[in-house]
Amino acid sequence: MYRYIIRRLLILIPVIIGVSAVVFFLIRSIPGDPALILLGEHSSEESVEKIRAQLGLDKPKVVQFFYFLYNMARGDLGRSFLTNELVRIELYKHFPATLELTICSMIFGSMVGLVLGVTAATHRNSIIDYITTVISVAGISMPIFWLGLIAIIIFSIKFHILPISGRLDPTITFKARSGLIILESLIKGNWLVFRDAIYHIILPAVCLGTIPLASIARMTRSSMLEVLNQDFIRTARAKGLPIRKVIYVHALRNALIPVVTVIGLQFGGLLGGAVLTETIFAWPGIGRLSVEAINARDYPVIQGCIIFFALIFVFINLLVDILYAFIDPRIRYE
Repeated sequence: MYRYIIRRLLILIPVIIGVSAVVFFLIRSIPGDPALILLGEHSSEESVEKIRAQLGLDKPKVVQFFYFLYNMARGDLGRSFLTNELVRIELYKHFPATLELTICSMIFGSMVGLVLGVTAATHRNSIIDYITTVISVAGISMPIFWLGLIAIIIFSIKFHILPISGRLDPTITFKARSGLIILESLIKGNWLVFRDAIYHIILPAVCLGTIPLASIARMTRSSMLEVLNQDFIRTARAKGLPIRKVIYVHALRNALIPVVTVIGLQFGGLLGGAVLTETIFAWPGIGRLSVEAINARDYPVIQGCIIFFALIFVFINLLVDILYAFIDPRIRYE
């Protein structure tokens, strides 16, 4: 197991270098000059060239790239062109909001998806199965930006049930050291902040969780149908075990391998793909930070966000592979 983990971590090095190269040269092909965006369209050529020299944009792109790799190896992702803040500090400030949103989305998507998948598999070809299939297809098909806007119109504007944007009401002051407002307010027993944070996260979490919900439900149904036809399930039923124990203890556990894969990939994807949701609901996470950086041609922040997403995705895949051995004792990594 340890040798397997070390080998996977070593593979991470060429992956990050490759991702860095693609990101570095692609973002510099985007139309627009960062120096001109900072100074404005009517600034003089001398001022623009001076800013370009300060930002290191006057050097050849290959030279810039090797400087970037050298600094990244030391843990330095550079400074934001706009705020002059270290990129790693920007990521540290915005990541807790994305993490909190992703966890809540995955809790919602996983729980509902598992229930729908198991229910559909145990009621195969019934009206319940057909309804579950429709929900799954609708969840995958609906664009997040459309669903988010419809949810805002219905629950925020029309019925005033849930807030439109942000993590907390502007009148509430709460400082979370970790940035995880829900967790810290729960630990500290600050129920006013906890309740308000839950209200604010419901809409974005449900909208973001529809895609994993649909994928998990479909995969759970498919995997459960395969397991329910196995001999050991028929034996368990023949012995007179309660049907709930047969389904949720024997069948579901053996059906979890492909489901865990989907959950892991979806979790990694949501951490790096909550751009639309965070933009629509003004959620102060890394997705929104990425959009603002792209609009401002803030190269260091764009590079830092994408490389950070790549690292998270690779580590989550590794974690999923390790979880296989705990779910299924037959799996061993040599």
